[in-house]
Amino acid sequence: MEFILNPFSIVLLLSGLLMGGLSLYIVFRVEDSTRWVALTMLCATVWGFFYGLELSVSTREAMFFFVKLEYLGIAPIGAFYLIFSLKYTSYKSRKFGLLTGLILFIPVLTYLLVITNDYHHLHYNSFELLNSSPFPTAKIEIGPWYYVNLIYIYFAFSLGSFIIWKRFRFSDQLFKTQTRLLLLGGIFPLVINLLYQTHIFRPFEVIDLTPFAFLFTYLILGFAILKYQLFSLKPIARTKVMEAITKGVLVLDSATKIVDFNPAFLAYCTSPAKIKVASKAEVIFKNNHDILKLIATGKATSIESKIKSGKQVKTYLIEAIPLLDKRAINNGLVLLFEDVTEQKSINETLKSQAIELQQLNDLKDKYFSIISHDLKGPIFGIKELIHLTNSGEVSAKEFMDMLPEVSKNMEQVALLLENLLAWSSSQLRGGEIVKYQEFDVHKILIQQKGILERIAAEKKISISIDAQAKFTAKADKNMIELVIRNLINNAIKFSDYGGKIRISTYDEQNFVKICIEDSGKGISSENLSKIREGISFTTTGQNNESGTGLGLILVKEYMRKNNGQIEVYSEEGIGTTFHMKLPACAIESVF
Repeated sequence: MEFILNPFSIVLLLSGLLMGGLSLYIVFRVEDSTRWVALTMLCATVWGFFYGLELSVSTREAMFFFVKLEYLGIAPIGAFYLIFSLKYTSYKSRKFGLLTGLILFIPVLTYLLVITNDYHHLHYNSFELLNSSPFPTAKIEIGPWYYVNLIYIYFAFSLGSFIIWKRFRFSDQLFKTQTRLLLLGGIFPLVINLLYQTHIFRPFEVIDLTPFAFLFTYLILGFAILKYQLFSLKPIARTKVMEAITKGVLVLDSATKIVDFNPAFLAYCTSPAKIKVASKAEVIFKNNHDILKLIATGKATSIESKIKSGKQVKTYLIEAIPLLDKRAINNGLVLLFEDVTEQKSINETLKSQAIELQQLNDLKDKYFSIISHDLKGPIFGIKELIHLTNSGEVSAKEFMDMLPEVSKNMEQVALLLENLLAWSSSQLRGGEIVKYQEFDVHKILIQQKGILERIAAEKKISISIDAQAKFTAKADKNMIELVIRNLINNAIKFSDYGGKIRISTYDEQNFVKICIEDSGKGISSENLSKIREGISFTTTGQNNESGTGLGLILVKEYMRKNNGQIEVYSEEGIGTTFHMKLPACAIESVF
């Protein structure tokens, strides 16, 4: 058998060999529906390859021999495509095996009629050699079964394409892309065949370009199956997983170009329209140097970054995951973005509440200690003194000598008890009710000076009041009395023997300003910070007077409740000044 190659046969033989290897590889490599499309490709390969051999020989017998081999691909190609469409669209039937047999019945019968055509001429009426072309070709007169087989192939491809289109016309974009490729792979060769059957386009009046069309489209389809896992659920599953991930996902290659991203990532971007595949990370994150630094390291780590989103500045936790190959070479990076703004706010609130709760617990423990020691000691001392006096162990003269000291202690106990009761009331659910009323601050200052003047006299401390304010204050009078009493008492406690305490008032915009200044030992910077943060602490006075730390806590709390302000300035060894501001009424003081 002599072979005379020509351009048509060479193209068919080479592409047929390539398609044959590709189809067999896919048949044995993949499973389920993709295997059936690979069998369709293999049919096109058989048809094209043996058609190339048919165009390479010069005798009738050799040509008809290769035609018989061609029909190993021509006869079942439509049936395999129809079966593939049923598998691909997940058609379920208990009698699918019987259905497959019925679909393959016509192809099997067609092939039997082709190889026995010399006995009945149902497929070809005649098959003769034609030498009028540049190379020998076959002149064929078509028989009735040829039309049956042709109609069946057209029907199988049309029905398969309709099944696929109907199933995926409203589906995911990736499925739609695969559907278009399938429809192209099925319809384009049929269009070329229709041109051949109607004699509209036939090179040299006899060349059938249908195998060329099948080989061309299925060659593209084959490489798409291998490279992009076409018709596999993996790409669709990957897409769905990426869409379902609530974290923003950004995939970069080794050149820091965007390879992929999910919809959630766009929500983290100030300019989503700029996010495109192949865009450089340096452009996307040009204002976020910490993110660019994270990308540059290429290591598995995470950072927190603040990104402006509209008028808000949000905090994101960004995790970097390097894409390493088997040789530990970095091929890219996956960045995971998570909005932790709310979480951080909650954590900070919880942390603040935990600190506040701990301070309250410490304060509570401290006040239980006060109750058991500072209150219990003086009260039990008085009880014991009265008992000794009644029993005669202490004379009336001795009792009277002790009475000033007892009175002094009881005044401190009274202030302590008042502070404890006030603090306890403020800690009740809902707190104390602030009863706003208008009052003259100077009368309160004179009253509190009178109450504490005896204690001051024991240390030869003078208290002066410089009243310049013309406004009256609007606040809870009882609370402000306790605030002033605590501040004057502290000034006395921390002043030296013979010291001076100066109290002054001023009108300042919409406030009445009260200043209490002493010349005592002052407050350290550490304790000043505690006062401003509302942390309780205790220090002893110049004559070792004890304290509880409760007074300044109440001062700060009561000023806040009365919409007032308090500031403290102090220098160790020189003295301390407290500035109080109370909301004012525009009425002149009567002082």
